[in-house]
Amino acid sequence: MVPQLSLAGRIAVVTGASRKIGIGAAICRALAEAGADVFFTYWTGYDKTMPWGVDEDEPARLQEEIRSCGVRCERVEVDLSDPQALPLLLDSVEERLGAPAILVNNACYSVNDGYEQLTAELLDAHYAVNVRATALLSAEFARRFGLGQGGRIINLATGQAQAPMIGEIAYASTKAAVETFTRILAAEVANKGITVNAVNPGPTDTGWMNDELTEHLLPHFPMGRVGQPQDAARLVRFLASDEAEWVTGQIIHSEGGFLR
Repeated sequence: MVPQLSLAGRIAVVTGASRKIGIGAAICRALAEAGADVFFTYWTGYDKTMPWGVDEDEPARLQEEIRSCGVRCERVEVDLSDPQALPLLLDSVEERLGAPAILVNNACYSVNDGYEQLTAELLDAHYAVNVRATALLSAEFARRFGLGQGGRIINLATGQAQAPMIGEIAYASTKAAVETFTRILAAEVANKGITVNAVNPGPTDTGWMNDELTEHLLPHFPMGRVGQPQDAARLVRFLASDEAEWVTGQIIHSEGGFLR
């Protein structure tokens, strides 16, 4: 690891790392490999309702994997849709590891929907995690940040601005709000030594792609394969490093040249 990419001595918070094959888990690994101590959150109640499911011991196994990198790792199961849980989450990070320098807002809520299925309840469920939790956790992180430099907030976007996401109207709409929030917060917290960026990983196989879908998507990837969790994780690791200290307020599309 070149010195500028080393994260040794820094503490990272990563939300939404329930599944070992997910993007959140890949981000945890990438940051740990660069030397960062990692605190991750998960919410198995959500994953259990999804087609891919989750094993009860996956968070524990991920924690052990991260620790095998020679760094500290702690975890907590938390419902990020509860705004009162957010400051308590950062309290726990500070008590168990120390003051964090990196926040990765990876957790999301997503169910397929269209305008015909759209209800207030469905929209609120997406908003609570995708927008409110991201905004409130980022703001609390920034208020507490006192290191003077090296602060990083990295949000996960979804590329909804690239083309309409038919059948995902609530998810895409709330992720659009995340992009706007990213740009505004970047300008507001720059004087505290914090950069704020968002990463769009594009279509990424985290276990939800079947053979038929993969075959359909492949022609859209000029590089000859679909996205993998580690693709986004490597970019997040770069944005967390000193090499990215002059990059802020950006929405970066890491999707292998995906053709729409």
